[in-house]
Amino acid sequence: MIIFDKKLYVSLTRQKTSHTFTKIAFKPLHTNLFNIVLISFFLTLGCGNLYSQEIKTKKTARPAVKQPDKAVKPVITATDTIKLDTVRPKKTFLDGKVRYVAKDYAKIDQKKKTITLYNEAELYYKDVELKSGIIVLDYDKDEVYAGRIKDSAGVLTQYPNFKQGASEVQPDSIRFNFKTKKALIFNSRTEQGEFKIKAAITKKENDSVYFLKGARFTTSKDVDNPEYYFQTNKVKFIPGKKVITGLTNMVIADVPTPIALPFAYFPMSQEKSVSGIIIPSYNDSNTRGFSLQNMGYYFALSDNYDLTVLGDYYTNGSYAMRFESAYATRYKYRGNINVRFENLINSERGYPDYSKQNIYNIQWSHSKDTKSNPNSTFSASVNMGSSKYFKQSINQANVGSNLNNTLSSSISYNKTFNTIPQARISLTATHSQNTQTEQINMTLPTLQASIDRVYPFVGKDGVKKGFIKNINLQYNLSGKNNIVTTDSLFFKPQMFRDAQIGMQHSIPLSTNFKIFKYFSAGASTNYQETWVTKTIDRTYDLSQSKVVDRTVNGFDAFRTYNFSTNLGTTIYGTFNFGADKKIQSIRHVMRPSITYAYTPSFEKYYNNYAVDASGRITNSYTRFENGVYGAPSKENSNIVGFSLSNTFEAKVRDSDSTKTEPKKIMLLNNLNFNTSYNFNADGKQILAWQPVLVSGGTQFFDNKMNVNFGATLDPYAIDNSGTRINTYNIDNGGSLFRLTSANVTMNYSFSNKGGKEENKQSERNGGRKDDLFGTNTDLNDTRNSQFAKDKDDDEENVITEFFNSKIPWDMTMAYSLTYSNINRESKITGNSIMISANMDITPKWKGGVSTGYDFVQKGVTFTQFRFERDLLSWRMAFNWSPLGTNSNWNFFIGIKSGVLSDIKWNKRSASNR
Repeated sequence: MIIFDKKLYVSLTRQKTSHTFTKIAFKPLHTNLFNIVLISFFLTLGCGNLYSQEIKTKKTARPAVKQPDKAVKPVITATDTIKLDTVRPKKTFLDGKVRYVAKDYAKIDQKKKTITLYNEAELYYKDVELKSGIIVLDYDKDEVYAGRIKDSAGVLTQYPNFKQGASEVQPDSIRFNFKTKKALIFNSRTEQGEFKIKAAITKKENDSVYFLKGARFTTSKDVDNPEYYFQTNKVKFIPGKKVITGLTNMVIADVPTPIALPFAYFPMSQEKSVSGIIIPSYNDSNTRGFSLQNMGYYFALSDNYDLTVLGDYYTNGSYAMRFESAYATRYKYRGNINVRFENLINSERGYPDYSKQNIYNIQWSHSKDTKSNPNSTFSASVNMGSSKYFKQSINQANVGSNLNNTLSSSISYNKTFNTIPQARISLTATHSQNTQTEQINMTLPTLQASIDRVYPFVGKDGVKKGFIKNINLQYNLSGKNNIVTTDSLFFKPQMFRDAQIGMQHSIPLSTNFKIFKYFSAGASTNYQETWVTKTIDRTYDLSQSKVVDRTVNGFDAFRTYNFSTNLGTTIYGTFNFGADKKIQSIRHVMRPSITYAYTPSFEKYYNNYAVDASGRITNSYTRFENGVYGAPSKENSNIVGFSLSNTFEAKVRDSDSTKTEPKKIMLLNNLNFNTSYNFNADGKQILAWQPVLVSGGTQFFDNKMNVNFGATLDPYAIDNSGTRINTYNIDNGGSLFRLTSANVTMNYSFSNKGGKEENKQSERNGGRKDDLFGTNTDLNDTRNSQFAKDKDDDEENVITEFFNSKIPWDMTMAYSLTYSNINRESKITGNSIMISANMDITPKWKGGVSTGYDFVQKGVTFTQFRFERDLLSWRMAFNWSPLGTNSNWNFFIGIKSGVLSDIKWNKRSASNR
C-alpha cells in the first residue's frame, strides 16, 4: 500500500517565510524511483526555492545581544533583508490524507500527472471510499476516474463502488471532482431505505442533491432484473429525504402498463417512521353501496408513540372510524390501544328492513418491564365493546372472535413493600361479557392486600418444626365494587346505582406437622368479617299482593369463622421387569388425602317474613342476600372430603444404542378421584355422598398429542322423574356407580418444520391461538401474510433442485366427545372433529384449510380455504369461507414494502351479516 501524507505536502508548500527548516518526509516510499518522482514534483511547485531560502536565512540572521541587568534597553532583532518570492505557489487540491492500494500495479505518470491503480484498486480520501477494477487519479484536474476491467474470458468485472458518508453507489463507471464535489455516474445503482434505484446517467450536484436521467426505482431485491419498477427520465434525488420525478410509468415484467403519473413524490426519511396520508381502497357492497375503506393519516408523533387514524365511508350513509396507537419506552413499558367505532345502516330509509345501529370495540394491551421496578407491576389486557361488534363489523373478518361467546378484560397493579413482615397490595379491574346474552360483569376495582405469614413461636434459630413452631397467622383484606349490567345500560347512571360494594377482612391461623414420619397433617381456622353498603328488607306488600325487596343503603356487617384439617401422604410403587426388557420398570405414585371442614350455623343473621296476606306462613331470609361476598350460612356445614391423585411413568430402553441410561416416559400425567361426605345430610333434600369426579390427562407422540378425559360417577339412584333418591344405585338393581356424564378431548399438532407463531390477535379478540377456526384476517391491513411465520424460518426460502425433497407442512387436529346420562337418556350430546392444515405447495405457493364435522348435527362446521402466492416484491392472497352466515371471500394483491403499501388491489365480498 502507498500512503501519501497530505499534511506534509501542505506544510512544505506554505512554510516559505518560516525560519525553521522542515525536513521533507514521506511514509512509506517503496522505491528510489518513486522518491525521485515525488521530490521532483515538489521541486516543481517551488520547494527547491524554499530550501535555498531556508539556508540563506540561517547564515545571515544574527542573534540578539543580551544587555546588562543595570539598564533595561530595547532588544534589537535582526531583520531578514532577503526579498520574499512574489510568485504565489499553486494551491494544492489535496487537503486530506489519500490512501490507495492495487493488486497488480500503481502507475505514476509525471507528464500527465496521473496515478493509475489496476485490479482490485482501492482509494480512500476523507469520507470518500472508492473501490473498482481500475482507478485513475488526475491530480492536475483534481479528479478521479473509476471503471470496470475485463477478466480472462473478456467479461467486465469489478464494478466501481463509490461511498461518501451514508450514500453508496454501484455504477458501471464514475467521474468525481475533489474540488467541486461533483460527480458524473454511469449506470449507477444505489439503495435508499427499501428503495433500490438504477439510473443510466447520474449527476451529483453536491453532497445532498443528485439528478438522474433514465432512472428506474423499485423495491425488488434484484435492481438489474426486477419483477417491477417505475420508469422515469427526470429525477431529483435528495438522499435520506425525498425523490421527485417527472412523468413516471409503472413497468411489470418489462412490460409498460397504462398506470402512469405526470409527476411523483416519494418521501425517503432515514427516520423509523414519518407522518403521511394512507391511501384508501375502493370496494362495493350489495347492502351498503360503494365505499372507500381504510383512508386516513399516520402521525409519527415521536420515537415513543404514534397514532393512526382510519375511516370508511359507504354511499348508503354507513361509516366507521378507527384509532390505533402504539407506545413504548425502553426498559420501562410498552403497549398499544385500538378504538373502533362503526355506524351501520342497512337498506334504505322507508323500507321494512331498514335499521341503524352503532357498535364499538376497545382494545388495550400494556406490559411493564420488570427491570424498571421489581417491586411493582402494571399490566392491562382489555377487549370490550358491543357484544355484536365482531359479528356485524363491516371492516373485520375475525372469524375466531365471531365464534367466541366471551369478551374479557383485566387491568392490574401490584406493589410489594419490603417490610418485616412483607406486605403486598394489588388493584385489579376485570370485565367479562357474554356476547350471546349481552350480560356484563365488572369489578371496578378489586382491592387485595395482605401481610405475610408471621410465626410467633419460632425461636431465633428460625427452625420451623413441630405443631407449635409451625403455627402462623396472616392478615388479608379484600374490597370489591361489583357491577352486573347489560349492553344497553353500559356506563349509564343505572349501571352505577346497581353496583354492589363490599369489603372483607380475614385472619387465617394454621399449622402443619408430621405424624408417624410419613403422614403430613395440617389444621387451620379462619375468621372473616364482611362489610357491605347495601342490604335488603323483605316484606309482603298488601297493595301489590306479593313479596317485595326494598334496598337499604347504609353500612352493615356480618362475621363468620370456620375450621378445617387435613391429612395426606405419598405412596410410591415400582414394578421392575428386568434391565434386558424394553420396558424396564413402571413407577406408580399415589397421593391420597382426607380433609375435614366445619362451619357453624349463623342463624342470628336470618329473619322471617310473611309469604301471604294472612301472615300465618313465614319463611326466613338474610338481609345480606345478593351481597358481593355472598351471605352467611343458616345451616352448619360438616363435611369430610376424599381425594386420590395418581401418576404413572415408565423407564424404557433407549433406541439409541450409545445411551447407557434408560429413558423416562410419562404414561399418565394425572388420574384424580374426588368425593365428599356430608354429616348433616337429611337423606331427603341433601344426600350424604357427593358424586365421584374423575379426571385425567396424558400426552403421546413426543408430547404432540394431548388427551384429557373426565367422568362423573353417582352412587345414588334416580326415580322416574330423574330426581336423586336416598337409595344406592347398586341396591336399586344397578352397578356400584351410575355414569352421569363423561367427556374426552384430544389435540394433536404435528409438522415437518419448526413451531409456528401463535395467532396473538385472534386470542386478543377472544378467539383461539391456533387456526382451527380460520385465520384472523384484519381487513385494515392485508400486507401481512395470512399464514403464521415459522419460528425457525430463514428470511429467504432456499429452493432445492428437487422441491419434493422437502415440502413444509403443518396440521392441527382437535376432537371432542361428550356423553350425558343424567336422566337415563344415555346419549352422545357432542361429537365433533376440527382440522387445520397448511402446506407449501411450491416454494412460492402456500395453501391452507380449516374445517370440521359435527357427527351429532351431521353437518360441516366452519370451513375456510386460504391460498397465497409469493410474487417476490408482491404478495397475492385469497381466502374463502363458503358456508354459514359468515360466508365471504377476499382477494388481495399488492407490494410488500411498507413504503409502497398503497399500491394494491383488494376485492372482497359482502358477508351475509
